[in-house]
Amino acid sequence: MSQAVPVSVAAVLIKDVPVQIRVIGTVEAYSTVSIKSMVNGEIVEVNFTEGQEVRNGAPLFEIDPRPFQADLRRNQANLAKDTAQLQQAKANLARDTAQAQNAAVESRRYEQLVAKGVAAKQQYDQYRTNAEALEAAVRADQAAIENASEAIRADSAALDNSKIQLGYCTICSPIEGRTGSLIVHQGNVVKANDIAMVVINQLSPIYVNFAVPEQYLPEIRSYMALGKVKVEAVPANTTESPSHGVLTFIDNAVDSTTGTIKLKATYVNSDRRLWPGQFVNVVVTLASQPNAIVVPNEAVQSGQQGPYVFVVKPDLTAESRLVTPGRVIGGEAVIEKGLQPGEKVVTDGQLRLVPGAKVQIKEPVEVKQGS
Repeated sequence: MSQAVPVSVAAVLIKDVPVQIRVIGTVEAYSTVSIKSMVNGEIVEVNFTEGQEVRNGAPLFEIDPRPFQADLRRNQANLAKDTAQLQQAKANLARDTAQAQNAAVESRRYEQLVAKGVAAKQQYDQYRTNAEALEAAVRADQAAIENASEAIRADSAALDNSKIQLGYCTICSPIEGRTGSLIVHQGNVVKANDIAMVVINQLSPIYVNFAVPEQYLPEIRSYMALGKVKVEAVPANTTESPSHGVLTFIDNAVDSTTGTIKLKATYVNSDRRLWPGQFVNVVVTLASQPNAIVVPNEAVQSGQQGPYVFVVKPDLTAESRLVTPGRVIGGEAVIEKGLQPGEKVVTDGQLRLVPGAKVQIKEPVEVKQGS
């Protein structure tokens, strides 16, 4: 009589299992900003340290404001001077207009007197010449007002530009995020729109980019239309618990060279577990498959005729049975065909088994607390 082969067994279970897609993804900052100066000048103050978390609007750099303050004062003085000239030109216009009107009246009066022979024509000519001179003065005053008004508009534009340039001397963070390496330091001279002074990455929320085969696209779109599609991410080569996010983006075209579609999930990332550029294992959960037949994945073996398992019959003999495995989820294989709930399959000791061999079920080893 042949000796029984010691084996470990597990029951064939029926349970609900999630419908999942597993791929590799990369973490991407929610937004990235390269800070550049908008003016030329010397950096007189740096208000942060490398790797510091900064808030939206926090001051980062201070450019020497003195040249721009001088421009501001000069433009303010020019505006004040041209405003005074405008007021003077308006006063001259009012005076010359009154005098011109009076001279015109005197000219018409003497014209009538000359026609009646009461006044001398020479006297009339003097009044007429004076009236014409005052009309020319009025036109000159109007031109002076236009010139002064144009100068004031130019001064106002120059003054606004000076205020803007002075405002650019204080560089603030446009987002909330984490600063990178400091590229320029205090005392360096920077040029407008030249090199990046520092790069800020927004870490909360954060994206995870990944790609899936295009055959999953219709299914993913249908589940997104029904509600939120959950996406888990775990840093590669770690056993940490997953970060939970939601699928928020599907690219507008399938990559014809790879046959994949790019997706993007968003995570709150308040604990900063996900870091830009990091590789992560991504699990997209689309739905739940009810009443699925599952066994431990190690029970499924590969043979010449296809996947098979050893089933332990009630008389403690082994039966080799072909199966049709499906997805593997959490160490458990979904069996599409070949097994029934309640049957027992061999999970360890298959190498010594042959169909019909007697088996001895090993008792599971209990781990005592404190041993």
